[in-house]
Amino acid sequence: MSLILNIDTAVQTASVCLAQNDISIGMKMNPSPKDSAAWLHVAISELLSETGFTLREVDAIAVTEGPGSYTGLRVGMATAKGLCYILERPLIGVNTLLTMAYAALACGNEADLLCPMIDARRMEVFTAVFDRDLNTLLTPTNIILNELSFNELLQNRKTVFFGNGSAKFRDITTYKHASFADIEMTAEAMAPLSYKRLLERNFTNLAYSEPFYGKDFHSTAH
Repeated sequence: MSLILNIDTAVQTASVCLAQNDISIGMKMNPSPKDSAAWLHVAISELLSETGFTLREVDAIAVTEGPGSYTGLRVGMATAKGLCYILERPLIGVNTLLTMAYAALACGNEADLLCPMIDARRMEVFTAVFDRDLNTLLTPTNIILNELSFNELLQNRKTVFFGNGSAKFRDITTYKHASFADIEMTAEAMAPLSYKRLLERNFTNLAYSEPFYGKDFHSTAH
């Protein structure tokens, strides 16, 4: 049995999950999206206590590596790397959009293609496209949406769009094969993906790993 601590701070509602192999045995969600840094370490401690394990019993730590919230990604990655360094455990990075796609499958969505979207201001989104086997058809990237976006994909295949950026596309698309769903992603959706990487020994380099932001960070001057 492998025990994996899964950490997600990339999306609006941060969460942590403890999994035995690919099955979640406990999860904590942050009710407020603005204080992940203060919440995360307390949540991990409470989760371990509630499930009857200690940090030393954890075999690997997984974290959503992006894209997503700039601050959230930095908090999650820093926490995961710190724990891995102290515990001498491997670090597993999981793409946020892939995790969102897995969550859509777990919800029973029957679309041919899965297109998660994360809001990136104005008409821009972080997005990717996956088939039902989670093969990548569009590599995770950031795009500015218009009415012709995904034109080739939507000609003959039913595609579901979801995530907090999908409303932008819903307002402008006229494709009959496009559908939209409200799908919540939590760290529980990471469990099968991180376990697969553990079995493959597909680890992230602890010294050189950094979040995948998708584009350069821009701050607003005051």
